[in-house]
Amino acid sequence: MQSKKPEKIDFNNEYPCPCRRRGELTAITLTEAFGCNRCQRIFVVEDSGYVLEELSTTYPYKKAWRWSGNAWSVVHPKMGESYLPVALGIIFVLVVIWLPLALRLANTSSWVAWAMLAVLLALLPALMLWLTHRP
Repeated sequence: MQSKKPEKIDFNNEYPCPCRRRGELTAITLTEAFGCNRCQRIFVVEDSGYVLEELSTTYPYKKAWRWSGNAWSVVHPKMGESYLPVALGIIFVLVVIWLPLALRLANTSSWVAWAMLAVLLALLPALMLWLTHRP
């Protein structure tokens, strides 16, 4: 059984395409990149030769993989590199701090408007998070 420890990517070897389209990755001459003969995507080697990243992509996060010797495993972005901590912080501030403060300071006739504004502002980061993580 092969280990799950990542192996260094060798430019002299051919690898299967990590996009699961049955393609083969071959080194592109005079570059530190691989090209797939099936999906025509270009991949660059990063992190001292242990990570393969897809080059030009419209996905907000770079897709990256590590080679384990027989298969690619997905490298997930670090928590600080995603929108999740920012979105959760904004929702926390708006719902836990700003909403009760707005309800206490607002006069009785406009408290519904302040509450609706707080809920809409809390939904905005949730919408941003959903838009960035959808396929």
